[in-house]
Amino acid sequence: MVQDQSSVEQATARPRVRMADIARELGISKAAVSYALNGLPGVAADTRQRVLDLARERGWHASSSARALSGARTGVVGLVLSRPTDVLTAETFFIRFLAGVESVLNRSGGSLLLKVIGDHPELEIATYERWWGERRIDGVLMVDERYRDARVDAVARLGVPAVLCGGPVKAAQLPCLWTDQAADAAIVVEHLARLGHRRVAHISGPLEFAHERGRRRGVRRAARDRGMEVTTVAADYTGPQAGEETARLMRAPEPPTAIVYGNDVMAVSGMGALAEAGCRVPEDVSVVSWDDSALTCVTRPTITALWRDTPAYGATAARLLLDLVDGKQPGPVQVAASALRERDSTAAVR
Repeated sequence: MVQDQSSVEQATARPRVRMADIARELGISKAAVSYALNGLPGVAADTRQRVLDLARERGWHASSSARALSGARTGVVGLVLSRPTDVLTAETFFIRFLAGVESVLNRSGGSLLLKVIGDHPELEIATYERWWGERRIDGVLMVDERYRDARVDAVARLGVPAVLCGGPVKAAQLPCLWTDQAADAAIVVEHLARLGHRRVAHISGPLEFAHERGRRRGVRRAARDRGMEVTTVAADYTGPQAGEETARLMRAPEPPTAIVYGNDVMAVSGMGALAEAGCRVPEDVSVVSWDDSALTCVTRPTITALWRDTPAYGATAARLLLDLVDGKQPGPVQVAASALRERDSTAAVR
């Protein structure tokens, strides 16, 4: 006879263990159990350990709503992604970054509350306000720093612990994980200069993002210091627009002999436009991508790219936020320097 699935589950389900059950079994007050489970003072060390051991044995898990009412930590970190969905599906940066974040949260017993809101940055602050007001999170990770980013003042006003993957921001006491964009730009430009290139184009991502502005400034400065001409234009991250800008650049009377793209998707689209224009890579035009992913190795030719350890970047961001929640003040932390991985898409200028 086949039993109804719900009746089977009811018969085999383990009853939920309450703090009152733990208190009764150990012969102590419910308040003492609460103090022990929430890491609060007011209970002896041996009693705390007995409570924790029994709770683990009985499979006890705290109610998130009860934690919120008591003011205890939730063990949850919030992250809002304000990017168009087509960008999130094309880029691998965010998946690698999230993998690093989760590696730290898994070890600490924490969780990630992720919300994708599309290209609506104005909704991000409202999401922080709701999460913090409902006591659903202990803090937030902020990615994609924007020019004159309104989130910096918003998290300070709310009092929510936050770490900015960007910056550092002047006159703001906000822990940040920052990249030396000028140094990265110098690595790319020096590589092209060493190959004899003197006319370079830089097709960046949208200039609403602070890191793209920093990269553009860095490329211009590094090119100027080496006596090189540089043309800078912006495009979106999805690819087609980068292809259109590439075709336009190659129609110039003196087209560039090397092009630097904001990410791998843009670089692949650009190489397609170069092929349509009858330009060979790298014989006629060298190509460099700012972000290195698996995509750089499956194209032909393979793409020279600026590499950084993105999972480690996400892991460091998570550790900074957990330290901040614990009452530490990590301040600005510089990420490890990027490294150029030279592949087949760059060669000496003809």
